[in-house]
Amino acid sequence: MNPGIIGSFKDCSRICGQSFFLWFPALALCGIMIGMKYHKDILEVIFYARGGQGAKSAAEILAQSALKEGKFVQSFPSFGPERSGAPTKTYLRISNREIRTHEPVVDPDIAVVLDETLLESEPVTQGLDKNEAIIVNTEMTAQEVKNILRFDGKVYPTAANRISMDIVGQPRPNTVILGKLVQVTEMVKLESVLEEFRNIFEAKVGKEITDKNIAAIEKAYDLI
Repeated sequence: MNPGIIGSFKDCSRICGQSFFLWFPALALCGIMIGMKYHKDILEVIFYARGGQGAKSAAEILAQSALKEGKFVQSFPSFGPERSGAPTKTYLRISNREIRTHEPVVDPDIAVVLDETLLESEPVTQGLDKNEAIIVNTEMTAQEVKNILRFDGKVYPTAANRISMDIVGQPRPNTVILGKLVQVTEMVKLESVLEEFRNIFEAKVGKEITDKNIAAIEKAYDLI
């Protein structure tokens, strides 16, 4: 089983104590925000990936981690052609108050790109300004990414494929990138993500593989 893939959350109405009307396959979870580095009432993230890279799974791990910290959370994917390798978007919101909108994120605070080939084919900086950021799974430098994107904001290149291959033995950028995203945004505590990852996967893939994935997440978190 792919340790970067988890099932969708279920029974959101029961969890939140209310129903949520969503116009597309979605996840809506509730709680109370503690605070984030970006000092936003609602922190909004867009994941750009290709089908099968596990962006939805990464967002759900963060959502579940935030929920357990008592935060309001919303996470849902937006698929184009439903096939492996097709470009996808996944949206994530974390807030210190109830999230009333269920529309796709159009003004993100940070974007995450799991496949660098999307840099030139998808509008990955759309909605971002010079005070906002993008995390890219790439071996390129920040300046090289900026030159491609013509973007003046913050760029955090992270060699997630290589880190995953070195530590896990498989290219699982979606789990590795969690560490960098938590470092940059402080949207949740790293310990919450690691605990949630272990809770989900240890019984499914075993302690050894789980430990390796956790080490890869920690590696990305520690990168300057």
